[in-house]
Amino acid sequence: MNKQVCVIGLGRFGSTMAREIYQSGHDVLAIDADEARIQEQLGYVTYAVRADATNESVLRELDIPDYDVAVVALGGDHVQASVGVTVLLKSLGVPMIIARAADDLHGETLGRIGADRVIFPEAENARRVARLEFTPGLMDYMPILTDYGISKIRPPEGLLHKTLEAAGLSGAGDRHGISVLAIRRGRTSFLHPSKDEVLQPGDVLILAATNEQLSKLPEIAKRLAAAADPQPARRRA
Repeated sequence: MNKQVCVIGLGRFGSTMAREIYQSGHDVLAIDADEARIQEQLGYVTYAVRADATNESVLRELDIPDYDVAVVALGGDHVQASVGVTVLLKSLGVPMIIARAADDLHGETLGRIGADRVIFPEAENARRVARLEFTPGLMDYMPILTDYGISKIRPPEGLLHKTLEAAGLSGAGDRHGISVLAIRRGRTSFLHPSKDEVLQPGDVLILAATNEQLSKLPEIAKRLAAAADPQPARRRA
């Protein structure tokens, strides 16, 4: 279901968030006080508006209370404004508030005043890069909790030509604890795929798993490959 999302602050982080959310099929209202940044977003979001988001009347005029999600993406030079906007959004009853934090103190403050999720872009990007570099086949990674995230990964060879059930990846209760959210095959995507779906070369899996569970995927594939390809019988003398 498409959501209405408001992104406040269109620096590098905010503009990227706005475009990615829009490309995912959601309606995005991008807000910034800088006209040049607004012009850069035209065509990449649903609406882009130059406005002062620290003004409650302005937020009400933009119907922000009716939005499903608000992203406070103001940078480290605007900590006070970030806190003020988060308080306003909370008072307006926005159901989900995601706020960017410049440091631990800023993050703790945002959490205390009502942000539902606090993001530390620099730290999370470092974890993402480390995960990408050292996990075979991993194409992208988004941390959700300290040790849990969403991964986009090419299935190891040992999983190919097997059903999700045979691979032990057939749902949240599978034996490996890895949940397959979707399979992308060419231009087609299968959301919540059937346990009978057969993994094919070129497939991309969208997985939800702990970091430990994800790291075990190559070993799982290796065991499956070994079980499917037993050692050939010895030749008679």
